[in-house]
Amino acid sequence: MKIHEYQAKAILAQYKVPVPRGQVAYTVEEAEAAAKALGGSVVVKAQIHAGGRGKGGGVKVGKDAAEAVELAKKILGMTLVTHQTGPEGRLVQRLLIEETLPIERELYLGIVLDRVQGKPVFMASAAGGMDIEEVAANTPELILKETLEYPGLSPYQARKLAFGIGIPPASINAAAAAMTALSKAYWATDASLAEINPFILTKDGKVFALDAKITFDDNALYRHKDLVELRDLNEEDPLEVEASRHGLNYIKLDGTVGCMVNGAGLAMATMDIIKFAGGSPANFLDVGGGANAEQVKNAFQILLSDKSVKAVLINIFGGILRCDTLATGVVAAARDLNIQVPIVVRMEGTNVEAGRQILLDSGFNFTVGADMWDAAQKVVKLAA
Repeated sequence: MKIHEYQAKAILAQYKVPVPRGQVAYTVEEAEAAAKALGGSVVVKAQIHAGGRGKGGGVKVGKDAAEAVELAKKILGMTLVTHQTGPEGRLVQRLLIEETLPIERELYLGIVLDRVQGKPVFMASAAGGMDIEEVAANTPELILKETLEYPGLSPYQARKLAFGIGIPPASINAAAAAMTALSKAYWATDASLAEINPFILTKDGKVFALDAKITFDDNALYRHKDLVELRDLNEEDPLEVEASRHGLNYIKLDGTVGCMVNGAGLAMATMDIIKFAGGSPANFLDVGGGANAEQVKNAFQILLSDKSVKAVLINIFGGILRCDTLATGVVAAARDLNIQVPIVVRMEGTNVEAGRQILLDSGFNFTVGADMWDAAQKVVKLAA
């Protein structure tokens, strides 16, 4: 689950990470009040779940409250397009009005899970204020790393990183404390990503999180009811939101072949084989091993809400989700939803013969694939 910059900064502030003074604004009037309260020059920052906001015109500096108001009028309600939003962009519905600071240097701090080690890794770089992916690709030697053990970054690791990215001696303690606090916030919130970019050193030797991003592990949200309330459904695809309400794992893609699969690995393989057959998947949809007929129907409803879907491939390996249960759900969905697009089914596993018989007796013209490759070829042909 992603959250906005101002929400991430509020969480970091709770763990004593220094952040600039700022207020969220949903209207131009609120933006004006915030700018006046802060006094002097302020930064008007669009709040969307995407990076590259500055390059897209979503981050501007106003020298006073009057100029901040004019900037707020332009940014609030605009469709902001960045390299992470895609060409469709995102509608800006809230702003962060924040004090400006005298920046001396821009640095980078971040924590992610290293899946090879199975442990979080704290990264620090002197090359802040730019995409860390670009730094990793072009100058990987500029990224310093320390593996984390519970409960977080050790003081000696923090000082080592601070010296390594060129923090001056007078600011080492403040920088090390901010790094340690960031790691505490990461552990405490079950985050999958905690990033400060840029982490700045000011001309008077202070450090601040000038921008912040936190992403939480969905599987741990049951432990953090307060964090769930930070979710902004306006920033998510409506079909993905609907899928989450029914316990379905759904990600919208830009193809024409709708996919309904049980199991993430099988879903990935299904998308690959559709591409190999010359088609393009319209989604990733994993109904899970414990799906029932009602969930299958809900999955169909979500699939068919995507107008770009020209044909559907159902690829099920019957284990916990038996093939006859799946077939019953498919037939019920076809009746209730008046499905018009072609449907190709490939089933193997528990009660596969019973499942195939249910499809044959349904009266609907389902196409049955002999195996994955046969099913992929058939669905791509029907979607053309």
